[in-house]
Amino acid sequence: MDTRFLQSFADVVQYGSIAEAARRLDLTPATIAHQIRVLEKEIGVPLLARSGRTVKPTETGAKIVAWSRDLLRDVANVAALAVDDKVSGELRLGSMITALIGAVPAILAGIAEKYPHLNVHVVPGESRDLCQRVQSGDLDAAIIIQPEFLIAKTCGWQMLRQEPLILIAPGSMAKCDPHVVLMTEPYIRYSGSASGGRLAEKYLRQSGILPAVRFEINSLTSIPFLVDKGLGVSLVPDWALSWPKGMSLAKITLPDQSDTRRIGLLWIRSSVRTRLVNAFREVAMQSLHS
Repeated sequence: MDTRFLQSFADVVQYGSIAEAARRLDLTPATIAHQIRVLEKEIGVPLLARSGRTVKPTETGAKIVAWSRDLLRDVANVAALAVDDKVSGELRLGSMITALIGAVPAILAGIAEKYPHLNVHVVPGESRDLCQRVQSGDLDAAIIIQPEFLIAKTCGWQMLRQEPLILIAPGSMAKCDPHVVLMTEPYIRYSGSASGGRLAEKYLRQSGILPAVRFEINSLTSIPFLVDKGLGVSLVPDWALSWPKGMSLAKITLPDQSDTRRIGLLWIRSSVRTRLVNAFREVAMQSLHS
């Protein structure tokens, strides 16, 4: 059984379409369809149920996908072990959304320059979910908010960034007193369900400020766009290395602030990809602290 055909089948199931799997694997849909027919012939039962342009796994197909993921991971591990003269192979990296926009592009640029044979497969997600996927071995590493619980001893942790709270406001308010702004302008609250939102609420309580909340939102990446449209001001972690072009925003430093949002890299200590993780850590530290 050709493991490449298994990979194609797993991708078809993941993306729900032969055409999409073909696009991502840089193959033709006819090639993918042929590979799956070969698998079905070898196994002796249909693996996909087709409905128009979409496909779903049959009961047997679902079992094969669950089994093949572990097999494909083991095959990749063997390939990583076989290459001992250079940093080469695929690193499965999880990343929180704001890091994807803020820190990750600079890191990947550094990886492409220094380790051109290191392929990074990036999976976006929430910090808690990514932490669990690293601990289960589904991901090699993840850029996440430092967990509020003890990290498993099987994992390593390295701080990459500390993000203090900032007040973001229209550019015209750049020299205004932040507390005056918070007390007089409509406020866009970053939801308290997020760690950065809880930091903001804590700061407001300690400062004795009760802002006039206009909106509450759990999307940190959306808040700058709302502020740029003049809909209010907001307290958020300083996650963006730069704002998108065309925005006129002010980052106003807050007085008497001690708490920060801590962003770091979590990884499995004992793995055949440890060398790849270490290479990624090296570049990440250089990219974010140079």
